[in-house]
Amino acid sequence: MSAEHPAKVYVAYCTCPDAATAESLAGELVEAGLAACVNILPSVRSVYRWQGAIERDEELLMLIKTSAARVDALIAHIRERHPYDVPEVICHPISAGNDDYLDWVRQCTKTQA
Repeated sequence: MSAEHPAKVYVAYCTCPDAATAESLAGELVEAGLAACVNILPSVRSVYRWQGAIERDEELLMLIKTSAARVDALIAHIRERHPYDVPEVICHPISAGNDDYLDWVRQCTKTQA
């Protein structure tokens, strides 16, 4: 990610097994300045292959807004703190949006020099 322009804003997706995990991770990410905002969407149904078997689980989905400069640290934090062996963290650049909102995300996730 570090090759991307640091002013870019990203939305990251991360599934969680329960509300307590999602709330805890969301709070940690915002407090650490790794995310400006995290939306927690309840009750997504996930169907996936894991260790050779087809699994079906109810999960929650976090929509995490961050800057390109914080993507690597955000992924590392989730990998360290998430209860899954291989947590889903998928990051997409935002190509357009409300400039005031995108500036706010950049300000909230500005790295401290």
